[in-house]
Amino acid sequence: MPTTPSPLRLQTRAVVRSLLAQTAMTLFAEKGYNETTVDEVAAAAGVSRRTLFNYFRTKEDLALSGLSEQGDVIAERLSGRPADENAWVSLRYAFQVLDEIEATPQHRLEIISMLFDNEALRAGHAEKQARWTDLLAPLIEPKIPDSGDRTFEARAIVGTAITCLQAAMEEWLRREGATPMFDLYDTAIAAVRTL
Repeated sequence: MPTTPSPLRLQTRAVVRSLLAQTAMTLFAEKGYNETTVDEVAAAAGVSRRTLFNYFRTKEDLALSGLSEQGDVIAERLSGRPADENAWVSLRYAFQVLDEIEATPQHRLEIISMLFDNEALRAGHAEKQARWTDLLAPLIEPKIPDSGDRTFEARAIVGTAITCLQAAMEEWLRREGATPMFDLYDTAIAAVRTL
């Protein structure tokens, strides 16, 4: 009979997974994604290649793992927002989790540049963000009037907000971090909402 992993074992696995991902992102930022091998990541983390693949299926999965975790944290933050708060305001505050990640501005630029400059990572990034819609839309749905299309409208709002976030990240990268990313996000949202 299969046993259920203990909470401590699950926490340990999550910590190890996070540390492996951090090690990989540091190497990717230093050497470049394509130039860094899985063996180098394993060696830097002090684990075997096999152990690394127990936590991540592919090198791409390793590079994009943080996005899934970020989606969960954003959803948690969103679920804690006031029930009567405007959906757009709630999403903005929830997305600010991304601005709270501990990293130097230069390291953030390197990581985002890596994600957008590599076609496979860019596609994976977009796919993971699309999953955020499934995660966040049910939390936005109660914030909007029930028109019979509320589920669809919630998905449209979340999808639009995620697209604005992506546009803000790209513009932030283009400006080399000179303008705060959430100022750019606010500009993008304002442009969409006033049309």
